[in-house]
Amino acid sequence: MQNNSVELVSHVRVVKKLAPTSRGAIRLRDQFGETLICVRHRVDARARFRFTTVELLVDRSAIKPKPQKLVGIRVDWNEQPLQEVVRAAGAKWDAKARLWRLPRRLVGILRLTDRVVEE
Repeated sequence: MQNNSVELVSHVRVVKKLAPTSRGAIRLRDQFGETLICVRHRVDARARFRFTTVELLVDRSAIKPKPQKLVGIRVDWNEQPLQEVVRAAGAKWDAKARLWRLPRRLVGILRLTDRVVEE
């Protein structure tokens, strides 16, 4: 039955999505409690069957952000508009290295990868 059910449900479309507090979901909220995220009603391609599915919260954990790797980019002293752009993006001036320090991710977004200086 389990394998057959998965096959059936994979060829259906969602026709209604209910919050746990909605009228049609209260019975399921009582059954699943606070772990219930939503209830979906689906119908098969020939509209012969309606399936009721539930989405449950099974785990919760904090996201640990990855430390951002700072890279140095070279911007010449006469490129004032570009200096304003990198400054607005949060870059910090490294006077000793004479480079702007910026997270690598932002360097890619700003399309400044050709200006990265390898140290």
